[in-house]
Amino acid sequence: MTSLSITAGSPSTTGPKIYLETINMLSAFFKGISQLNDRPTQRVLWISIVSATLVFSMLWVVVGVLLGSTSIFTIGWLEWAVDLLGGLATFVFTWFLFPGVISAVIGIFLGDIANAVEARHFPSLGPAMGLPMAKAVLVTLGYLGVLIVLNLFLLVFLLIPPLFPFVFYTVNGYLLGREYFELVALRRIGPEEARRLRKAHRGKLFLTGVIMALLLTLPVVNLLAPVVITAAMVHLFEDWRGNPGIAH
Repeated sequence: MTSLSITAGSPSTTGPKIYLETINMLSAFFKGISQLNDRPTQRVLWISIVSATLVFSMLWVVVGVLLGSTSIFTIGWLEWAVDLLGGLATFVFTWFLFPGVISAVIGIFLGDIANAVEARHFPSLGPAMGLPMAKAVLVTLGYLGVLIVLNLFLLVFLLIPPLFPFVFYTVNGYLLGREYFELVALRRIGPEEARRLRKAHRGKLFLTGVIMALLLTLPVVNLLAPVVITAAMVHLFEDWRGNPGIAH
């Protein structure tokens, strides 16, 4: 009798594996949403809502002033189009920059959100070694700078409307996924171990980042998104390092 062996990469195992990974990823976001009912999280939630509102308002004013008083583009017709669109151009630029800026702001409160998630779902972990404020600021400012520069370059894809959303969410998803992962991971493990874990799950991290970018660009939803995203990343990080936590 001939026996059939199933290799790890065969279609019969790859399909269920992808299905389970997708379920785990979505489950992390649903747990992130349920975290909004947690009392310790609600204080940070209101801070996040106020921060998001202020960030959007400030971006609107700053971008509007910059567009009205400077020549950003060397291409004449593009500069003319920006001036002509006025308020619409201000909204578009603000919308582009919001995910990166609010992520930088919420990074200050990320530890509080992560602590609340761990207390509820991972009580056996004990206190995190924490991420020094200076390190957190450097990480968030570094990603913020890259996000701003890349999003300005992405404006050229507005000339190809069907392609723009794919490019926008691909670039921002990749960067946001890395940023939130590092801010969460470095609270518990060192940079080298964090890098190895990130590379081992880079595909899942990229898809997670795309979902993050989408949530951060949806009106109203983006007010709650930073807290949900942070909570979800804590669940994913612990799952990827083999700590499923307790069900709630």
